[in-house]
Amino acid sequence: MLKTGKLDSRLLEDIVFRSIKFKRDEVLTRPGIGEDCAVVDFGEHLCVMSTDPISAAVSQIGRLAVHISCNDIASNGVEPLGVMLAVMLPVGTKEEAVSEMMSQAGETAAALGVEIIGGHTEITPAVNRPVIVSTAIGRGSASAVKPEVRPGDMIFVTKSAGLEGSGIVACDLEDELRGKLTQAEIDEAKSYMDMVSVVKEGVAAGKAGFSAMHDVTEGGVLGAVWELCRASGVGAEVRQDSVPVTDVTRKICSLYGMDPLRLISSGCMLIITPQDKKEPLEKGLRERGVRHSLIGVVKEPSYGVKMVCCGQAVEVSPPESDELYKAVKG
Repeated sequence: MLKTGKLDSRLLEDIVFRSIKFKRDEVLTRPGIGEDCAVVDFGEHLCVMSTDPISAAVSQIGRLAVHISCNDIASNGVEPLGVMLAVMLPVGTKEEAVSEMMSQAGETAAALGVEIIGGHTEITPAVNRPVIVSTAIGRGSASAVKPEVRPGDMIFVTKSAGLEGSGIVACDLEDELRGKLTQAEIDEAKSYMDMVSVVKEGVAAGKAGFSAMHDVTEGGVLGAVWELCRASGVGAEVRQDSVPVTDVTRKICSLYGMDPLRLISSGCMLIITPQDKKEPLEKGLRERGVRHSLIGVVKEPSYGVKMVCCGQAVEVSPPESDELYKAVKG
C-alpha cells in the first residue's frame, strides 16, 4: 500500500514518467524530479505552466491553492499572470464554505497581480474533504538562459523551514494546540500562512541571475535540495545549523514528532546561484524585504547529497511522505 502524500521519486520515474510516450519539439522542459514547471516555446515568449493540488489543508485552502502554483512559476524567475482552479467539494458542503474559499482565492490572486482565468467547481462523493487543483501560467523571455548548476555554486533558502506545515497545523488543529502552546505562539504560527508566497524572491533571483530554483513544498528543505540536485546532476553539502527554523515551528514539530527540515514549506525558495551572482541576489532580496540564509554549497556528483550535523556529514535520503501527515491525516 502506498503512503499518503505525493509519490516517491522511484515510482514517479518508473510508473508516471515512463508512461509519457509522445513528445513535441515545442516543449522545452518536461516532467522530471525537481522540475517545478513545464516550459513551452511560443516563439518570442516562453509559456511557463505548473499544476498542484491542495488536499491536506482546509481552513486556508483557497489562499494556498493560488500560492502553491504561482510559487512554482516564480521558481523559473518569472511572474505568474493567470491561474485556473479545479475545485472538488464533498457532499454536504455549505454555500458559506464555498464563499469563504473563493473569497480567499480572489483576494490572494489580486494581491499577487494574478487573474483567475478559469476552472471548474463541483460537489462530488469522490472526496471527503475539499480538494483544489490549481494551474498557473507565466510568460518568460525566450532569450533568457540559465547557467548550469556547478560545484562551488551557493545554496540559499528564503524565510524559514516548515512555514506552511506549522501554519496548517495551527489553523486546522488550533484546539489541539491549546494548553500546549501559548495563544501568542498559536497566532504566530497561523500568521505564517501570510508568508507562503515566493513570487518576490523568484522575480528577484530572475533579475539577478541564478542557476536553479525550487519552491520548497512536500518533503521540506532537505527534500527540495535532494530533488534539485537530482535534476541538476550534482551533489550538495547543507549545514543543518544554517537552515533557519523558528522556535514556534520547532515546538509544533516536537509535539507531533515531525522533522522541520522535512516539513512542507511553501514560503521558502531554494535558490542556487553562482558566486559572482551572490551580491546582486542578496541585494535584490534585501530590497524586497525577503529574509534569506546561505545554507550550503554545490558539490561534485560523486559527493552525493549530505547534511553536516554535529560535525558529521549524513547522507540525505530522497523525499517520502511529508511530515505534515503525522499531524494532519490525509
